[in-house]
Amino acid sequence: ATFGTPILTSEAILINRDNTQMRPELEILIRRLQGVVTARQYVLLDYDVPAKSVDEACAITPGLESPTISPLQKPDWVAVRAMVLRKETNRLMDELWALGARGILVTDIHACRL
Repeated sequence: ATFGTPILTSEAILINRDNTQMRPELEILIRRLQGVVTARQYVLLDYDVPAKSVDEACAITPGLESPTISPLQKPDWVAVRAMVLRKETNRLMDELWALGARGILVTDIHACRL
């Protein structure tokens, strides 16, 4: 959390010469930085939902490629996991709850490769 006004706002810029091949180490650094920046925009949303509502739930949380759906021991219920935009988390949780989802959990992502 941020307290008060920022003292300094800055950005990192990587500069490379034109028409030169990027070194593999630099490509790795760029992927890592992009992974952290992307991870700050998303969270993992996990929830349990009645199987009869899974299509509606997945329409609410489609994930980046597709949500992960796993069967639960409780008959007619499934667990769903999807990456969602952090800024939409509360709205999505409200919609899922209204649909009958329970056990809704939000987990921070520290780094990712997409």
